[in-house]
Amino acid sequence: MKAMILAAGKGERMRPLTETCPKPMLKVNGKPLLEHHIIQLKNAGITDIVINHAWYGEVIVDYFGNGQAWQVSIEYSAEAVGELETAGGIIKALPLLDDEPFVLVNGDVYCQLDYQQLPQMLSGLAHLCLVENPEHNLTGDFGLNDQRVMLPSDASDATYTYSGIAVLSPSLFKDYLNHHGPLPLGPLLKAASEQGLVSGQLIDHHWTDVGTPERLALLNQQLQQNQQQAEK
Repeated sequence: MKAMILAAGKGERMRPLTETCPKPMLKVNGKPLLEHHIIQLKNAGITDIVINHAWYGEVIVDYFGNGQAWQVSIEYSAEAVGELETAGGIIKALPLLDDEPFVLVNGDVYCQLDYQQLPQMLSGLAHLCLVENPEHNLTGDFGLNDQRVMLPSDASDATYTYSGIAVLSPSLFKDYLNHHGPLPLGPLLKAASEQGLVSGQLIDHHWTDVGTPERLALLNQQLQQNQQQAEK
């Protein structure tokens, strides 16, 4: 199984930290956030990785190269800044991902998930990792019933937040291969879930959407405290 890491966003909410640096290259516990993903994927035996990039993408390419130093193989899908959105970027990279399901990871999240817990085969078009709703997304994104992801029918339904980690089938994008312009992933996942074609799991690992300088600072503080406690 291959993996794709999404790293093409401009990181507007992270300014000024991202004025000359792509968001996934910001340091978390001393390493670029993107490096944590690569190490976790490699530890799970996923060594063929595709990374898309746009904003200061050369920083990513210069740092990781072909991935040999991390015992992985990295290919890159270059984009123009703001050109494609999430699903559009995936569609552009599909020729590098073959015809089998692949792991998708948002480059701007931090999670200690063991990727071996993800399914190798899909019973539909996608499998999503969901988390308890953080303060910045209290209404959530999806419901979950018997490992099937669905849209909440009313306000009383329990909801969870999409973590930015998934396994996707290339077939999810078959009706959009000739789409031109930006295409977000969310509407595709919602449409597939309405058809009962999305499975999911709730994960309780340490997870952070590193979307603002404040969240990045808090994450680093938490990880440093955890490390200090482990060393006692």
